[in-house]
This record gives sequence, C-alpha cells and structure tokens, in this order.
Amino acid sequence: MPSDKPELPSGPSLPDEGQGATVAERQLARVEPPPVYQVVLLNDDYTPMEFVVMVLQQYFQRDIETATQIMLTIHHEGRGVCGVYSRDIAATKVESVLAAARRAGHPLQCIMEVA
Repeated sequence: MPSDKPELPSGPSLPDEGQGATVAERQLARVEPPPVYQVVLLNDDYTPMEFVVMVLQQYFQRDIETATQIMLTIHHEGRGVCGVYSRDIAATKVESVLAAARRAGHPLQCIMEVA
C-alpha cells in the first residue's frame, strides 16, 4: 500500500531544528574610549611661585585664582594636577612646560600619568 507522504530525495541530510544546529549570535563590538592622562607639576625648592602661576595660565588656560590654588596645592602637597587630556595633548603640554622652565632657568618638573 502506497504511503501518503512524498518521498524525499536521497542525499546529505539536514539537521533537525534544535538538534545540533548552531546559531551564531552577533556580538556588539564594544570600543572603549582611549585612556586619559593627567598632567602633574611637582614641587621643588627653587622655582618661583609666580613662574608656576604663569605656566598654569599660559599652558593650561587657568584664571589667576585657579592657577594660584593649584600652585598652593603643589607647594603644600608636593604635586598638583594641571589638567586631564588625551595622551598626545598631555605629552605636548609636558614638553612645552619643561622647555619653558629650562628657558627660564628653573628646575620645574612636569609629568603625565594615567588618570
């Protein structure tokens, strides 16, 4: 007696749904923002406070009150954060400050570190 089901062509068989089938889920690529760096001035016993205030105003665009507060932080705590920037900008600011200090004959130290 013939069956009512149509015959399937022979050949490679397909896996049944849910049985051995793998679905690749698309993962969202998370791009993290680049790290930021803080530019820090270090205290020394020789650089005049007025020069430090001038550096903060000229290279970090600080007003006189903010520059004075940062200078006092540097004086009392040994270091002070001047600003937070991307790596290239922070490195440029460090080099600019060091060059200005050397031109003026001051031993002022400026560093950058990951914020």
